[in-house]
Amino acid sequence: MGARTTPQIVVLDTGGQYCHLIARRVRELGVHSQVRRASVGAEELAGTKGIIVSGGPSSVYEEGSPRVDPRIFQLGVPVLGICYGMQLMTQELGGVVRPAPSGEFGLAVLHVDDPDKLLVGLGPQEQVWMSHRDAVAQLPPGFRVLAHTDTCPIAAMADLERALYGLQFHPEVIHTRNGLRILKNFVYEICGCAPDWDPAHQLEELEESIRKQVGDRNVLFFLSGGVDSTVAFTLTARALGPGRVHGVYVDTGFMRAGETEFVRDILARFGEGVFSIEDEREEFLSALAGVYEPEEKRRIIGEKFVEVQERILERGPYLGSEWVLGQGTIYPDRIESGGTAHADVIKTHHNRVPGIQRLIEEGRVIEPLAEFYKDEVRAIGRALGLPEELLGRHPFPGPGLAIRCLCSPQGGQPVRLEQGWLLPIRSVGVQGDSRSYRAVLALDALDWADDPRAQATELINRIPEINRVIGWVAGRAFLDQMAVRPATLTRERLERLKAADAVVRRLSQASGFDHQVWQFPVVLIPLGTEEAPDSVVLRPVDSLDGMTAAAVLIPAPLREQMARRLLEIPGICAVFHDLTHKPPATIEWE
Repeated sequence: MGARTTPQIVVLDTGGQYCHLIARRVRELGVHSQVRRASVGAEELAGTKGIIVSGGPSSVYEEGSPRVDPRIFQLGVPVLGICYGMQLMTQELGGVVRPAPSGEFGLAVLHVDDPDKLLVGLGPQEQVWMSHRDAVAQLPPGFRVLAHTDTCPIAAMADLERALYGLQFHPEVIHTRNGLRILKNFVYEICGCAPDWDPAHQLEELEESIRKQVGDRNVLFFLSGGVDSTVAFTLTARALGPGRVHGVYVDTGFMRAGETEFVRDILARFGEGVFSIEDEREEFLSALAGVYEPEEKRRIIGEKFVEVQERILERGPYLGSEWVLGQGTIYPDRIESGGTAHADVIKTHHNRVPGIQRLIEEGRVIEPLAEFYKDEVRAIGRALGLPEELLGRHPFPGPGLAIRCLCSPQGGQPVRLEQGWLLPIRSVGVQGDSRSYRAVLALDALDWADDPRAQATELINRIPEINRVIGWVAGRAFLDQMAVRPATLTRERLERLKAADAVVRRLSQASGFDHQVWQFPVVLIPLGTEEAPDSVVLRPVDSLDGMTAAAVLIPAPLREQMARRLLEIPGICAVFHDLTHKPPATIEWE
């Protein structure tokens, strides 16, 4: 093992949010894998030992939906279709795909009927992760059912003679408990692969790639002080040597309390003159005056970053083609921004707005981590010797608190439903690999001893108007006394959110709860009374890479302590707990 070889497993990309995650999981198993476009000709796949067709946001019966070369099913090479890939296999081989009676998003229980080679080693019941609106209604000739769920009669299928397999659920995400075992069965037992992937040369290859891309130019990084940009900066500096990489930290005013001071301490380790800090708080805040829609917020923040960057580039030695822009973009940023041919735009990340795209087209952007996930970036950072106090930090979005401070152009009253209260507030979700922007349901009568997350999943699958469920924790007024009021992004609301975020971080760290979660966003929503117009939503999640996430319940004593402290902040009316997994809700609300 060592140098890369022809990939044994090829993943065909039909636009799924987890496409590259599939290839990464195969590499974790020690087998070289590569992502190719869905339409690649069968003749180009000669020499591979297995093909995996990814999930995607489309419906196979819609005109223009992604297709694969049907000849791949006659190559004599094992093929595994996942989600959309299973449905595409079904349609191409004579089966029937129809809209499911109800969508299935989040955790489900898989009942294994026939383990065959693919599901060997699994128990009779397994936790899996679903994200689909369509389902196989009739098997293609030669196939049989391997497993089902209570709402999906054909959750796994196989044609054993042709080694063709389909899974309606996602084995590549960590919330499918034995998903890696399933992929291992396919890769080793069905495809007959041998280990040929050695990640030990990863740093060496990354540095060589940076040197090749940059050439004799220098690199300017705009740093956030977070894991991604700092690792990318350090990796590039190591690859190019002293004096060729400079970092600038832009204070947008949307950072957490004490963040700029933390960044200053971290970046000071790189030495004198290697980085600088720019105060642009007034410019960013004024640019978002009167803006409500999440995508518009992200677009403006991203474009403002480009404006600031261009201004800095023009006033110093960076002007001209001898400098390029470095970014800490990681793979989830690209895929959620519609980064592959068939991927749906979930949310536009600040490093994927039009201004950045123009620089990319001009060949003036380097993104050394663009194929990696958060946990892989942390591993690279450890190999570079970066401190754990940085690498262990929870992820923080590039646009900062601006996308955790929800705004509303108009007011409205919560509407009582049988199950809870439908709030006149919308948040971003990802359902069936597509972006959704739907209402939030608030539950005000909860038995916290009985895990309410399953109830949240059931409600979202049943009520098409919503993509997120939150639970009442405490408040100064009840929901029937509260209303959503017109609200914009103001300094007062930002300071209120910073105070709330600081309370939650302090208590989470003191209790050790921050080590039990991957990320803990604190969200401000314009729901309350005239005296206290805002409420706080607590959003702790567990994840490996941010592509999927499970909502985590805060222990009762800590939850109650947080609520008490938060309600002491002027202007805070109530505290809620987000009960929704990703999918169907994104981790961030905007």
